[in-house]
Amino acid sequence: MKISLPTLLALTLAVLAISTSGPLIAYAAAPALALAFWRNALATAVLTPAALITRRAELARLWRGREFRWSVLAGLALAVHFATWMAGAQLTAVATATALAATQPVWAGLIAYWQGDRPTRAMWLGILAAVLGVTLATGADVGGSGRALLGDVLALLGGLAAAVYTVFGERARAQASTTSYTTICYAVCAAVLLCGCVVFRVPLSGYAPSTWLAILGLTAGTQLLGHSMFNYALHELSATAVSVLVMLEVPGAALISWLWLDQRPAPLAWAGIALLVSGVAFVILGSAKRRPVPVNLEL
Repeated sequence: MKISLPTLLALTLAVLAISTSGPLIAYAAAPALALAFWRNALATAVLTPAALITRRAELARLWRGREFRWSVLAGLALAVHFATWMAGAQLTAVATATALAATQPVWAGLIAYWQGDRPTRAMWLGILAAVLGVTLATGADVGGSGRALLGDVLALLGGLAAAVYTVFGERARAQASTTSYTTICYAVCAAVLLCGCVVFRVPLSGYAPSTWLAILGLTAGTQLLGHSMFNYALHELSATAVSVLVMLEVPGAALISWLWLDQRPAPLAWAGIALLVSGVAFVILGSAKRRPVPVNLEL
């Protein structure tokens, strides 16, 4: 299928935007919980006025329906995802953390299996390749430091939390528009992360100007611009195709962190990342034959 120039530009911009997420997190001199909170709080501040102006009736309807509950649960899972993955990106190599978080479709496939939806042969092959890739990528950090290995584990948990977030979000998006769903989800996520910052006494201010610029970059780039451009592309591309394109974040983040932060993953880690990306691609493509859940694609 031929892709129009506006859609091609949108996809290029989206991949570039999300590829900066890991490097910005590693660069910012602030705790991961604080970065996660400000990223979602600022996004909520931008989305809330738009939702109240354009989606007031829908928000009232969602409040009385099951979609609101799914949106809240998605926000809780998203808070866990950000807290774990962003902490992992500060402890281990950005390329490795991004690749481990990209196991989200693999976890989603296993969740579907637990719910009685049997994966295809291609999906099982992808899961096996992804597991081997994770083993290679994290094995490269075993001989390094406990800090890097902890970062690997947190990034992997971030991928699992992202899969749970997607499962809840898919149910919420069956009747909710993108604006309404993301407003509720991000608001809940920000509230949970704020509680975490209070409990663990994580400072939310007093950072250097460079850190605030990184936070603004995370909010405007990855949180709002990147995901919005992928949503825009859905009018021409399938969700499966977009999911495969999202995986370009892995080499993109690796290249940016190499050039900007001088983080050069070990050769074994590169091999694991390549195998992991291939496995995730098999999982996504293997699930393409399944009937998707109807989703409200309105913004």
